[in-house]
Amino acid sequence: MIRVLVVDDEALVRTGFTHILNAAGDIEVVAAVPGGEAVRTVRELRPDIVLLDIRMPDVDGLTVLACLRRLPDPPVVAMLTTFDTDEYVATALRSGAAGFLLKDTDPDQLPHLVRTLAEGGPALSSKVARTVVDGYLDHGMRDPAAVRLAARLTERERDVLVFMAEGLANTDIGGRMHLSTGTVKGHVSSVFEKLQVTSRVQAAVIAERAGLLAPPEAGDAR
Repeated sequence: MIRVLVVDDEALVRTGFTHILNAAGDIEVVAAVPGGEAVRTVRELRPDIVLLDIRMPDVDGLTVLACLRRLPDPPVVAMLTTFDTDEYVATALRSGAAGFLLKDTDPDQLPHLVRTLAEGGPALSSKVARTVVDGYLDHGMRDPAAVRLAARLTERERDVLVFMAEGLANTDIGGRMHLSTGTVKGHVSSVFEKLQVTSRVQAAVIAERAGLLAPPEAGDAR
């Protein structure tokens, strides 16, 4: 079972996400709490995944994210957002958020995104994937800088980076490259270190800026 904590100050959002995810069969929402209870609940229940509202009245979601990232063996954190505040999104990405989910994400898509997070992949609602790549990390990351960072990678690490940017989890990357999952994890860690990033979303943006990804085809909704 994938153990999930939902953190949002809106009771309706907490209830909705809980019902959708618990119905998936392989996902258990261990708690759904407002922002002020997030860090304590994570320490007590040790969930695998935290779905965290980026903006809450009682405590800032970015502050909660920073606290969670400092915990020993921190959970994977994806931000819940309406995508109305650019600087919040950029800061969350730089702080290690593993993805962004719109609060109106298709209920059929939500369990898939949580499974992707659990498998080590980035989770982005389809409506926002291209928005993230196109702009939210562009501040301070120009094409030449991305090219120089990508040049640090070995050929195999570049292949791993491209597969990560395409949204593949470690097990899927291993299947494509005929490598064990443990070996893929090692390459992922090396990619993170050389690119100076803390999440797959950040790595994907650098891959895009470095020209490692094929351009989207006409009509691609990314």
